[in-house]
Amino acid sequence: MAKRFIQLAEVAEILDISSAQAYALVRSGDLPAIKVGGRGQWRVEISELEVYIQRMYSETRTFVDAHPLGSSTDGAPS
Repeated sequence: MAKRFIQLAEVAEILDISSAQAYALVRSGDLPAIKVGGRGQWRVEISELEVYIQRMYSETRTFVDAHPLGSSTDGAPS
């Protein structure tokens, strides 16, 4: 049976970010999660992580469309 929920450490590994960044995504509400157990361990539903990833692809596409190559507002050095 496939796992439904994963720990923040696994989220961090999948997204190649730090555990602190994964925690910040959850605390900000950007990535929906639940707290379980007596110690309140965070868990992220795999389907919610996939929704988040797709949303980031969409937002990135929108950003790239609005800031074509060569634009001085794309964050890249001139």
